[in-house]
Amino acid sequence: MSDLLGRAYLRDLDLDVRFVASDKEEGRDLCGMFGHPFVHIPVGSGVNARDEQETRLLALLNGGDLDLVILARYMRVLSSRVVEPWFGRMINIHHSFLPSFAGAGPYRQAHDRGVKIIGATAHYVSEVLDAGPIIAQDVVRVSHRDDVSDLTRRGRDVEVNVLASAVRAHIEHRVLIFQGRTVVFD
Repeated sequence: MSDLLGRAYLRDLDLDVRFVASDKEEGRDLCGMFGHPFVHIPVGSGVNARDEQETRLLALLNGGDLDLVILARYMRVLSSRVVEPWFGRMINIHHSFLPSFAGAGPYRQAHDRGVKIIGATAHYVSEVLDAGPIIAQDVVRVSHRDDVSDLTRRGRDVEVNVLASAVRAHIEHRVLIFQGRTVVFD
């Protein structure tokens, strides 16, 4: 989020940030520094907590006159009622080179498998976790000397660039979704 807000501020990305919404308070100060509204939508407890949060989120998205929704560190699976109306206009960054290590803890999974490269994938959100049409990916080499914290740190560097690349391609209308895949024009 901080990278995208910085790029928008510096006009490196032509984004008109309307607001930042999160289930956590930690981004409020950063949004304030850049002059963007921050909306806290906590997930309560109880049987209907997820539905209540998604209802509030949908109201915010639908009332915001938005062209694009970017999920950066949004660590919740969204239901079809959120995903369907935003398909092709909601981008997620996943901290692995999909389809490898989907879901939670990909750096731990990569370390446990002893991989020699890790990566990041930006994709359109679909109803299947981490399976939407891929927009951008990149990798970085790692070694047996790297622990999970090393992989996490190095992976975050890749994540910001991959997400920015995907957002740029989308807002420049260089992405075409076709048969569950994307064509990204240079």
